[in-house]
Formats: sequence, structure tokens, C-alpha cells
Amino acid sequence: MPVLVTTRAGGVSAPPFGGPDTATGLDAAGRPDVVGGLNLGDHVGDDADAVAANRARLAARLGVPVRYMRQVHGRQVALVREPGPPPEADALVTDVPGLALAVMVADCAPVLFEAPTAVGVAHAGRVGMAEGVIGATVEALTDLGARPDQLEVTIGPCVCAGCYEVPAPLRAEVERLVPGSAAHTRQGSAAIDLRAGILGQLTRMGVTRVAVSARCPAEDFSLYSYRRDGRTGRFAGLAWLPS
Repeated sequence: MPVLVTTRAGGVSAPPFGGPDTATGLDAAGRPDVVGGLNLGDHVGDDADAVAANRARLAARLGVPVRYMRQVHGRQVALVREPGPPPEADALVTDVPGLALAVMVADCAPVLFEAPTAVGVAHAGRVGMAEGVIGATVEALTDLGARPDQLEVTIGPCVCAGCYEVPAPLRAEVERLVPGSAAHTRQGSAAIDLRAGILGQLTRMGVTRVAVSARCPAEDFSLYSYRRDGRTGRFAGLAWLPS
């Protein structure tokens, strides 16, 4: 079952939604110069025609239609089986071949689920992780006949603990809900480790095959990062069953 994580490159969006231009090197601030970016978020202030063109480019490259969602930092899971308008949800599942599911992020974790007869994607930032979106997605896939021990899960690029500073009381509250998520930044201040928290949740549900990306959007200029840039685009994690 294919899974994919996009980058900022390969689209038509203008700065601040542009993508890195490896041909021109760095700008005066030491950051990569930008050309047309593959921003897939239609809620971040980018030109609507540019976002539509980027989404069309992605679907053409994949060779399958792509379903998006209106993400709200919760635990709602939507079952989709055909192209249509985006549901309000933070996870999608399907058992229909040839339909790609997309989760958009800019620091939160895109979590991609694969099973022999179903796939899913989840948007797991601090709030969604604590609300239980990972468990809700596993349960939705179980309803489609995919046992937890059959799942292969990819935790895609997300802000690392070293960059994810939070107030100490907030860290304690998240740790209460998601054991193993408490961490420290490189400076020693309170932080949340999304990767460790999500991995722990999956492990406790019986999911053993998990790949974890080491890429941090706040440090990797080939990815969009809200924490780093403020006004910025969204890259996506995608999963689909082959036709």
C-alpha cells in the first residue's frame, strides 16, 4: 500500500507559500530561496487558484483522486469511499482502492496507516494526540476488518521535542493523558515529544510495525513549519490502496 509525504517543492504558490529552489542556493538570511511551492492548504491565506492547481498537480502525479478534510484538532474519524467535499475531521479511513487520503500539517504529525484491505491518515498535534485521534483511527480501521497487529504505521515529519517548547503545566497535563510525551528542549525547558507520545499510544494498542521520521519541519526548510515561519503553507501525508 503506497504512502507518501509531500514537501514544499513542485507547485505554483508564491512566497510565503513557496518552495525551496536548490538551483539558487540561500537568500540573504541564509534560508533557501523559494520558487513555486506545493502548498495544499486552502485555509492559510494562499491564492485559491494556486492551491487548486497544486492539488490538481498532486492528484495527477499520484494517478488517483485525493480526499482532504477540514481539520479541527480533534479525534473525529470520517469513513470516505468516493470523491467529495472535505468532511470536518482529523482522520480519514477507507477500504476503497484508488482513493488517496490526505492529512495536511505544518508541524503536527501526519500519521499514515496501512493494512491489507484498508488505509487511514490522522492529524496528530498536541491537542489531537491528547484527545485520542490515534486510538480512534485504529478503532475505525478495526471496524473495516484491519487488526492492530496487521497495521503498518508511519509517523511522518513533525516538530521534534527539541523545538517544541511549552509551559511546564501544559506538558504535565499532556503527559497525564499521553504517558511518555513529556520532554525537554535543547535548552532544558519543558517540551512535548509528539513522536514518543504517538508511538506509545500505538504500542499500547498492539501496533508493532511503526516507522518514525526523524525530520523536523522547524529545522527542515524543505517542509512548511508554522512554528518557524508563522504564515506558511501545508504539506501532506497521503495513504491509498492500489487500484
